[in-house]
Amino acid sequence: MKCIFNWSGGKDSALALYHCLQNPDIEIKYLLTTVNDSVNRISMHGVRESLLLRQAEEIGIPLYQVRLPEMPGMQEYDDTMRYHLNKLKAEGITHSIFGDIFLEDLKDYRDKRLAEAGLTGIYPLWKRDTRELINEFLSLGFGTVIACTQERLGHLVGQEITPELIAGLPADVDVCGENGEFHTYAFKGPIFKNEIKYQTGERVFKAYNAPKNTDETCGDSTADRPAISGFWYCDLLPLSL
Repeated sequence: MKCIFNWSGGKDSALALYHCLQNPDIEIKYLLTTVNDSVNRISMHGVRESLLLRQAEEIGIPLYQVRLPEMPGMQEYDDTMRYHLNKLKAEGITHSIFGDIFLEDLKDYRDKRLAEAGLTGIYPLWKRDTRELINEFLSLGFGTVIACTQERLGHLVGQEITPELIAGLPADVDVCGENGEFHTYAFKGPIFKNEIKYQTGERVFKAYNAPKNTDETCGDSTADRPAISGFWYCDLLPLSL
């Protein structure tokens, strides 16, 4: 199977990619990431493009960027993704891989858009217990830092995920942030040739209206959930090798 891997740069993507790389039937041609064209940062996560490029370099799979405006409407987003999916289909791509875990509305949305382009979705982590997943992620030697959080979890932004941090999360927060509570940047682990060095920079709060169906191709569904008033972001700064 010739595949694209929808790469957000975070922990779920990293763990899903780890499992895919163990499967000899899966050939990953590109890491596909949506990037905010106005600021050169990963859509929603807010991570600098330079750190995204470092991930692709250390993984050893070519990066395919889909450039989007800062707040695209759903029609503009769908049209842009349709163009790129059709282009990739013409290159022989047959499958598209995601790190989604349990959001049915988001999976349905993805599968419908993929079917329009004649592609099929693969979900390596689908329906697995999220506590089991985060424990596996850490036990494999992965490292990840929280790049952005919902407003109420702002005290966590810029922190690396540890068993202690997970144990201290509020009871209504999914330990993998699958409901959009937080997003991360993976900087080390078995899929990387070398650890990616970074330091934390400025912390910024941004208020905005969440889109209705999805917060980009690698993000989390917001359908049927209350609009989020804003997110805290931590600027992650790349360090020289």
